[in-house]
Amino acid sequence: MKFAFPMPHMLRLKATTTPWEASVTGADQTFLARKAEQLGYDMISVPEHFAIPNQHVELSGPHYFHAAVAQAYFAGATERIRINSSIALLPLQHPIITAKALATLDWFSSGRAMATFGVGWLEGEFDLLGVPFKKRGRMAEEYLAAIIELWTSESPAFEGEFVSFSDLAFEPRPLQRPHPPIWLGGDATPVLRRAARYATGWWPFLTPPEKIPEGLDIIRSQPEFKGEPFEVMYGLSTSRVGEGHVPTDDDSGRPGMSAQEIIDRLNGFRELGVTMSSVAVPAVRSREEFVDYCQWVMEEVRPAVTVDGVG
Repeated sequence: MKFAFPMPHMLRLKATTTPWEASVTGADQTFLARKAEQLGYDMISVPEHFAIPNQHVELSGPHYFHAAVAQAYFAGATERIRINSSIALLPLQHPIITAKALATLDWFSSGRAMATFGVGWLEGEFDLLGVPFKKRGRMAEEYLAAIIELWTSESPAFEGEFVSFSDLAFEPRPLQRPHPPIWLGGDATPVLRRAARYATGWWPFLTPPEKIPEGLDIIRSQPEFKGEPFEVMYGLSTSRVGEGHVPTDDDSGRPGMSAQEIIDRLNGFRELGVTMSSVAVPAVRSREEFVDYCQWVMEEVRPAVTVDGVG
């Protein structure tokens, strides 16, 4: 089982955010990114929204970053840890811009870039940016293919409904071959089929843990499935956030469980096909207390979450 670092103040969800997080600054996050690497965490990920309509602020909060920009900053502050998005809103930026941003990140970070893409769910955000909400699935399909073409072709060319290009140069290409890992976030069957075609990982959000094997069966049954290894990220507290960021009454991933409770829960996830998780930090009063808890997870929990005896 791999572990993602629960970086504080990446968003302010009513369902999960603790009061202390709002005081966390960029300088604190720089310090914590370096600590995450020192402690042996495998990944930092960045949620993304560009603008939250006022009617959604109570549940979703106003505070989000541009994922690729924040990823680049975290990459510059570290040396080894992988830097992902969770999720980047694929239809809301032109794919040439997205491909350039992530290729730049991969080049400067010596090949540590990743991206988890999603189609988005907040229609008002699409309206603000002038992007057709009802076409977002078809746009995502094209944009993924276009991004991969830019990353992998000596002479990129693409012809589609929403994006077309040819007769261009695109450098630097990513250092990772064939390209940086792409994961897809979401739960609908079209997302799972798309993951089989383009991705090497899946990040479910509204899928209950016990339904993850069904989702994996759909992915692996597609003729375009890219094959193993295939990653699944499911955070311990994911089920505490419902559709539209509405808090749920699911207490199975509550912060502050004992080490054995966390170990049992994560080993249960592992048996369902989950390969990476995160452990939410309970309410703390300082950056130092936050680091202490994250270190406790690495020392007391991680060694006991194994696959055939291997952590």
